[in-house]
Amino acid sequence: MTYQEFKQAVIRHAEAMGIAEYEIYYQAEESTSVSAFRHELNQFTSSVEGGLCFRCIVNGKMGYASTEALNEEQAERVVRTAHDNALALEADDPVFLVSGGQDYEKIDREGYELPKTEELIKKVLDTQEQLYAAAPTVIDGSSTQGMAISMDLAMYNSKGLDLNYHNNMSAIIVGAVVSDGKEMENDYQIKLGKLDTLDTEALTAKAAKTAMAKLGGEVAPTAVCPVVFDPEAMSDLLSTFSGVFSSEAAQKGLSKLADKEGQLIASSAVTLVDDPFYKDNPMPIPFDAEGSPTCRKALIEEGRLMTLLYNLKTAAIAGKKTTGNASKGSYNASLGVRPFTMYLAPGELTEEELLEKAGNGVYINSLSGLHAGADAVTGDFSLQSAGYLIENGKKTTHVKSFTVAGNFYDLLFRITAVGKNLELPMATGSTAFASPSVLVEKLSIAGK
Repeated sequence: MTYQEFKQAVIRHAEAMGIAEYEIYYQAEESTSVSAFRHELNQFTSSVEGGLCFRCIVNGKMGYASTEALNEEQAERVVRTAHDNALALEADDPVFLVSGGQDYEKIDREGYELPKTEELIKKVLDTQEQLYAAAPTVIDGSSTQGMAISMDLAMYNSKGLDLNYHNNMSAIIVGAVVSDGKEMENDYQIKLGKLDTLDTEALTAKAAKTAMAKLGGEVAPTAVCPVVFDPEAMSDLLSTFSGVFSSEAAQKGLSKLADKEGQLIASSAVTLVDDPFYKDNPMPIPFDAEGSPTCRKALIEEGRLMTLLYNLKTAAIAGKKTTGNASKGSYNASLGVRPFTMYLAPGELTEEELLEKAGNGVYINSLSGLHAGADAVTGDFSLQSAGYLIENGKKTTHVKSFTVAGNFYDLLFRITAVGKNLELPMATGSTAFASPSVLVEKLSIAGK
């Protein structure tokens, strides 16, 4: 059965069982991935994944059931199972279905067709040769990968909701491994877009150059000093602690931002935005996993916490409106909360001007150990880092093998300036994080 045929079958069975309030959520993804290693193809995968989740409200309880197979037998089963699950529930959580007829943002972007398999293979092999030619230090172990992904989402419910979404995405990923004969380093770069418009020579050159810049270097001296985070490092830090802006986390006691809306939680230099339609987001989407309209919103505005991220349930608990941030990791996952594109709004300074303001300190362009070295509940972090010394307002000696430590909540207050070089690094999904370079007035550096 097609989705539309299966949807009609589910509706018939729901009506036959007298279920008045129900929802159908459908998600399907087709993907092709090709990778090259040592000048030849070493992996090819093609997959089709997805399925459908049926939710219904019976006696004030929400029951769930899902299926990957779209046929008449499964249409009857998901309706019956969801109905029975609702009857078995004892929890008194608030339950909701979104009404149809709401206004949704129009996505003003030109789509493109996905490449054929042979085109994807050729692009990956050509990019592999460009990677080896990018620098004499590029060695075996370097790899290239091409992806082509097609996604479909659809929602329908008994309250007039009927939404559909389609998105194509293709990308080239480059992994450069370099050696100077004494040590090896690597770097990964990704570029999304229509395959025949991607500048893979620039991509491979950037990966090789970035990897080579990591070779050599000294251990940074131990100090408490100004730190400038480059866009990728700050984006990584923001991603690691993004959960503190979830209303679900706050209501479970997993965020210190509970009951802080309207209060100052950062310096006036900090404005934090979540935008599902950000220009570089590869998957702009006008509705969330509950069917609520999505929108751009400021979480922090000039240091003040304006809102957390809400879905219908967490908003009802807090006595607020949803921000349109309901999420599902897959068609059969439970509902949660997530950002779309969360980014620090750019300031007016160049990175060079941030370095001048720092005077003497450390410039960080690489963080590792983000899962083991960061506590998303307390905000504490202690992370392996690499970058450069800042001396008299300039980047000088390459440094690595040092630790930067602090607390994310405290760091927000210590951001004294934000650059204008906003970048969205390596985003391939519907959630992305971006930042310009930022200057933090004091952090602890543990080195030699």
